[in-house]
Amino acid sequence: MRRTQLYLDDSLWSALHAHARSRKTTISELVREAVRAQFLGGGEERKRAMQEFVGIRRERSGSPDAVEYVRSLRRGDRLERLLRA
Repeated sequence: MRRTQLYLDDSLWSALHAHARSRKTTISELVREAVRAQFLGGGEERKRAMQEFVGIRRERSGSPDAVEYVRSLRRGDRLERLLRA
């Protein structure tokens, strides 16, 4: 997470302050929620995107087992080449 600073006019700050108190949260959290909703899309949009992504590799036939793939990478002479350099 990164820190940033915003300048808010008095009316906006007052509205955010009142809303944060009523929800028992912080102004920072309200701003993060608003930015997420505006720029990352709503929850439905994210949910749809994740549902489209899940299972994407199932369609590939002959895909190697992950454990076997990592072991095959380790069997190479990469470590020896790095030690010689």
